[in-house]
Amino acid sequence: MAHARPRRRQQHSHVAAAAAAMLLLSFTARLGLPLAVSARLPSPPTTRRLLFTALPPSSPLRAFCPRERPSPATCAAFSSTAMAADNPLLAADFDFPPFNRVEPSHVRPGIRELLTRLEGELEELEKGVEPSWGKLVEPLERITDRLEVIWGMVDHLKAVKDSADLRAAVEEVQPDKVKFQLRLGQSKPIYQAFQAIRNSSDWDSLTDARKRIVEAQIKEAILSGVALEDEQREKFNQIEQELEKLSQKFSENVLDATKKFEKLITDKKEIDGLPATALGLAAQTAVSKGHENATAENGPWVITLDAPSYITVMQHARNRALREEVYRAYLTRASSGELDNTDIIAQILKLRLEKAKILGYKNYAEVSMAQKMATVERVEELLEKLRAASWDHAVKDMEDLKIFAKDSGSPEATDLTHWDLTFWSERLRESKYDINEEALRPYFALPKVMDGLFTLANKLFGVSVEPADGLAPVWHSDVKFYCVKDSSNSPVAYFYFDPYSRPSEKRGGAWMNVVFSRSRVLARNGLPARLPVAHMVCNQTPPVGDKPSLMTFREVETVFHEFGHALQHMLTKQDEGYVAGIRGVEWDAVELPSQFMENWCYHKDTLLSIAKHYETGETLPEEIYAKLVAAKNFRAGTFSLRQIRFASVDMELHTTYDPYGSLSIYDVDRRVAERTQVLAPLPEDRFLCSFSHIFAGGYAAGYYSYKWAEVLSADAFSAFEDAGLDNEKAIEETGRRFRDTVLALGGGKSPLEVFVSFRGREPSPEPLLRHNGLLPVAA
Repeated sequence: MAHARPRRRQQHSHVAAAAAAMLLLSFTARLGLPLAVSARLPSPPTTRRLLFTALPPSSPLRAFCPRERPSPATCAAFSSTAMAADNPLLAADFDFPPFNRVEPSHVRPGIRELLTRLEGELEELEKGVEPSWGKLVEPLERITDRLEVIWGMVDHLKAVKDSADLRAAVEEVQPDKVKFQLRLGQSKPIYQAFQAIRNSSDWDSLTDARKRIVEAQIKEAILSGVALEDEQREKFNQIEQELEKLSQKFSENVLDATKKFEKLITDKKEIDGLPATALGLAAQTAVSKGHENATAENGPWVITLDAPSYITVMQHARNRALREEVYRAYLTRASSGELDNTDIIAQILKLRLEKAKILGYKNYAEVSMAQKMATVERVEELLEKLRAASWDHAVKDMEDLKIFAKDSGSPEATDLTHWDLTFWSERLRESKYDINEEALRPYFALPKVMDGLFTLANKLFGVSVEPADGLAPVWHSDVKFYCVKDSSNSPVAYFYFDPYSRPSEKRGGAWMNVVFSRSRVLARNGLPARLPVAHMVCNQTPPVGDKPSLMTFREVETVFHEFGHALQHMLTKQDEGYVAGIRGVEWDAVELPSQFMENWCYHKDTLLSIAKHYETGETLPEEIYAKLVAAKNFRAGTFSLRQIRFASVDMELHTTYDPYGSLSIYDVDRRVAERTQVLAPLPEDRFLCSFSHIFAGGYAAGYYSYKWAEVLSADAFSAFEDAGLDNEKAIEETGRRFRDTVLALGGGKSPLEVFVSFRGREPSPEPLLRHNGLLPVAA
């Protein structure tokens, strides 16, 4: 729609008068303004007079029937109104975000107009702010929620539907968004009002949830620089802008580097060992790259660094040279040329350290810990305890691998290296447990896995999950939409599920994120609270041909993991938006529900309910289930050390490392690897250049959270073991208690309080070590 003001010479035309009247009818109906135009149009002067008098004095729509030339301000106001009608990012009200309508061209005008409106609302709030819930927290929640929802739409689309145009638009408006966030975070009237609530005589009468909100807002304001003045504040704001830009660029480089690698193979001998599913995927990829006649049987095949392709090559390709080429490409992603993240990492670390010192902290890890359960000292203590418990097991893992490769007569046995480990591990696992992961795929068809997952949620938490496709717009035809209902069949939440890998436009990994939070303040449609909405995103093997998505067991675990996050967001009973669901939960506790849900993949009744052959309907044989359980801790020491390496290098880079010194980030990683990796890393190892968790995600000085929360989740699952995993009634009772505490309380209580209310005591690392088969060494 054009937003230009009508030219004056058109105003004397009967056609223009009719058009103006019809347009006004449309706008006045949409905006709820009074109508004073009859269906039969009067003469032009009368039309203008009636329309003019029908509108409120402040209405920008008077620009269409002026008595005199409209002012520029009036034109701008009308332009804004018209823009809102045309731009889905400015839609006044929607039940679900219009993902299907948002185009890159909407981002610049939409975000800028949104920020202008929010700035006006913030100014009004500051003028009349009072230290009360209704005059401070509720209007503030409306402002912050609007930004989170709308920017969240754009940010989500960039993650799942990336394009050059969208990148350019986001890059242009991102500084404006950050500027507003800083303006909001550094608002002294709002900060002082929260302090007044904290210091008031009414403090003790507030609920725990409201106390947590007030204390979190005060802490966030301090960490946002509210106490800084003049030059320090200006410098702090520059750092925040630059960090946002660098983080975005880091992520884009990883995605582009991943997409950049493509290996076309025409000789089937080169991919000997790849299973049928991998050949089908490689041929399907080849078709998408222009090789229209590619088939799984005859090729050609395209190998990429996307997870389903990369992992299968490393596990099954007998061609050692291919494994080496793919491994090296993966390990050095975004570490050279125009996509090199090395300098970006250096800049990020320098700016984080400078930010920490401006705020009065010694290092960035202290800034990170200010909003977490742990302290730097307790993190280091936990990591060392788990490292010591894992090391001897990892050494034995390597010895077993070498012996097996030698006994198999492999010429590689004398010099096993990084691109051999995954391949020979898979062969050893097949030999030791008689399990072939590829042979299991037909038993894990995505639709059946989801049915079993939802059945488990019903048994544990008393909720039902039903398909609701068509109720909400989606961003891709693969996306499914679901409604979660309670025992009275009333909706309590909704979620999207985007399951498949799309390397050309979707970033790697798996995640859950918030679309809407539960909120009393933002209630609509007569409900006591707005219902929570989440999205779950995975990158698993897509359907090939007429087969459904046939999943690896690890992909099954990933879906359970992300659903655990979603459950905490969706089953919250908190009505205060700032602490509902995962909001307000300390970062090192958010992995508790997700890792807790992974345990159920090994629960017999659960696994056998989802493991049905997609063609015959046959249930996975019990002897194979027993082998899966037996293989659960295969190479557990090695996998534990891998996570400890990531967490340790993250902590060291954000505590003792001097980004201005002579040591490089790779020197730090190699030093950490000496105590966390049995086989020393390659000299050219550049995994840090694609370590998005800490350089483009929320895990900076926080990757330890996976191990920290794993202690909590293993201990939580041990409550079900104590109750008896075969005791249906006890499982149901314990599940309801888990729902009413861990899943329901959100950020309304501290994570430790929540855990104790469920478990009856503080957490212990013993169940984690026991579950991972590492307890004997710890003893």
